[in-house]
Amino acid sequence: MGFYQVERGANRGGVDSLAYHGGGLDAARRRFPLAPEPWLDLSTGINVISYPIGALSEATWTRLPEAGAIATLEAAAAQAYGLGGDAAIVAAPGTQALIQFLPRLVPAKKVAILGFTYGEHGLVWRASGAEVEICDDLDSLAKADVAVIVNPNNPDGRLVAAPDLLALAQKMAAQGKVLIVDEAFIDLLPQEASLAPHLPQQGLILLRSFGKTYGLAGLRLGFALCGAEIAEKWRAALGPWAVSGAAIEIGQRAFADAAWLAASAARLDADCARLDSLLRQAGFELIGGTPLFRLARHQQAAALFVRLGGAGILTRPFAAQADWLRFGVPHGDADFARLAAALLNP
Repeated sequence: MGFYQVERGANRGGVDSLAYHGGGLDAARRRFPLAPEPWLDLSTGINVISYPIGALSEATWTRLPEAGAIATLEAAAAQAYGLGGDAAIVAAPGTQALIQFLPRLVPAKKVAILGFTYGEHGLVWRASGAEVEICDDLDSLAKADVAVIVNPNNPDGRLVAAPDLLALAQKMAAQGKVLIVDEAFIDLLPQEASLAPHLPQQGLILLRSFGKTYGLAGLRLGFALCGAEIAEKWRAALGPWAVSGAAIEIGQRAFADAAWLAASAARLDADCARLDSLLRQAGFELIGGTPLFRLARHQQAAALFVRLGGAGILTRPFAAQADWLRFGVPHGDADFARLAAALLNP
């Protein structure tokens, strides 16, 4: 059974609950009650160095968000993402909220998803009654009513070239079908990897995440990039005040701060190289990843997950791939030394 088939919260405190999503520190503490605090959480693909929030205006907390402020945030995001001039962008309380709404906005009997990937896509479509097929190639995707591609993929970082995705979107649109591309981890890649500049394209919807790259997952902010018609459906589905005042104010600042994003990319590049070297030293085979996580294989992955957990270090196991572990990217000598000690000194 793939991890996308495990029910949310299944086997609370056990491996399944830690394999379905990263970030489950409550479950980790139940599973490893003697682990030292604080935990080093490497189970997610979230930047460990967050964007500096700074002071927020009082109105952020005391007033309902104004429509004009949301529009300003969306314009800032559109510019940062290189969105095509006639395309639309809709702010939402996290990418997950957008995923939840997709079956309501784009009804489908058959949905095809590319490869082993983020589990919520399959879960929400199955819950809607759709027949979901996991495919290995783009041609197979085109046979479904809706195709879903996570690009770059979570957990292995597989990247489908933008021209190939655009050709698939055009092929599907000609048949009245829809391609959904989840670009949650694309911010730190070259802009030409994204389909945003090619929008609006009939039948193409992109999803973008704010919290992962900016290290502010708790802020809950994400965006749908699409044509004007589907954007209006998104707005109606989300309703008024879907995005908090704090998300609006912080998002605007962050999108305007290109220097911070560039510095983060350089830091993560160095930290990824350091992590890769450590994993190889510990006997792992690197499978892939993105600037925010690494996927590695080891014959003793299950035992290493337990060893790391006992040391207060949470990684991401996979119920369907017992020899895989996914590592978020740590930063700083202390965290790297802690990880090295747990991996290299049984």
